[in-house]
Amino acid sequence: MLQQLFSSRTLEVLLDSFPKILLPGLAVTLPLTVLAFSFAMVIAVAVALVQFARVPVLRQLARFYIWIIRGTPLLVQLFIVFYGLPNVGIVIDAFPTAVIVFSINEGAYCAETMRAALESVPSGQIEAGYCVGMSWFQIMRRIVLPQALRTAFPPLSNSLISMVKDTSLAANITVAEMFMSAQRIASRTYLFLPLYCEVALIYLIFCTLLTRLQRMGEKFLNSRGFQ
Repeated sequence: MLQQLFSSRTLEVLLDSFPKILLPGLAVTLPLTVLAFSFAMVIAVAVALVQFARVPVLRQLARFYIWIIRGTPLLVQLFIVFYGLPNVGIVIDAFPTAVIVFSINEGAYCAETMRAALESVPSGQIEAGYCVGMSWFQIMRRIVLPQALRTAFPPLSNSLISMVKDTSLAANITVAEMFMSAQRIASRTYLFLPLYCEVALIYLIFCTLLTRLQRMGEKFLNSRGFQ
């Protein structure tokens, strides 16, 4: 068994498969992550503001959305949209399905992060904004949201890194991202362990680069005086 793992054939397959796995990562996995997280942030900010402002009815709907999404598995949500909705006449292609589901799922988690960050802004600053004649929307845009986003930057960065790894679940609805590419190569070569370790290494590289960017972002914010 060990001889097979370290054989010249295994090395040849790994070298040949590396670009075949990396390219879908660059062409599918990363775009999927960027699109889904961008939409998730829009959802998160909107849902967090609704809760922060205590808007009647909308606040209860926001809490219901968060409860449902956080209480059900991401894989089940993917299956409901991709395999379930066609039963009622709604057919969505695999990649848009992944973007939609990842956005809605991550939006619920990021909304709670943003809500906590909004509530961390001292209420005195909001009162000061009213005193100088600002409207509620001006206070949110100029005072509260900038501070909340800086406070939420580390946990939101962690959510982004986690989403990169979660995109591997999209292979279950036929999205040809890099984990599916590794599965296809493994099914032809029967070198499951080496190839799965290789795709794990590529995920690790992506996440390490994002972690470096996160630290650079935190240092930049701290250098600007935002603690």
